[in-house]
Amino acid sequence: MPKRTLPGVNIQWPWSQLLLSGEKVVETRSYPLPKKYEGVELALIETPGPRGKKEAGIEKARIIGTITFSGSFQYKTKKQWLDDFDRHVVESTDLLYGFKSDKEKWGWLVTDIHTLQSPSLAPQPRGIVYASSCNFVDQNPVHV
Repeated sequence: MPKRTLPGVNIQWPWSQLLLSGEKVVETRSYPLPKKYEGVELALIETPGPRGKKEAGIEKARIIGTITFSGSFQYKTKKQWLDDFDRHVVESTDLLYGFKSDKEKWGWLVTDIHTLQSPSLAPQPRGIVYASSCNFVDQNPVHV
């Protein structure tokens, strides 16, 4: 089983699981995808966030797969955001992650995603959004 080292991106539960299932194909953020990560395979670090601890029992950040984004685009209007719901699957009523007219909203396009059969612990320390060196064993990843 090959050991791999990749940069990683933190994504909170449940968004991480929706990405792995293919239900979510656009990750949303308040900033564009940095150019240096376009087309680059990243370790998908699932973080519990407030809901993951309570609803899924996730205690610590863990690497659950890999994800590649092709680029990003800006949602300029609430209508554009609402019309793209089937891709980003963020409810319009979500107070933390929904569209706000006074804050930029960006979509990151998922082009490839793989699920690891067994999660690995995330590196310590890791950044708020990115981690520089995520080490994990890639045991026949499941492709979505």
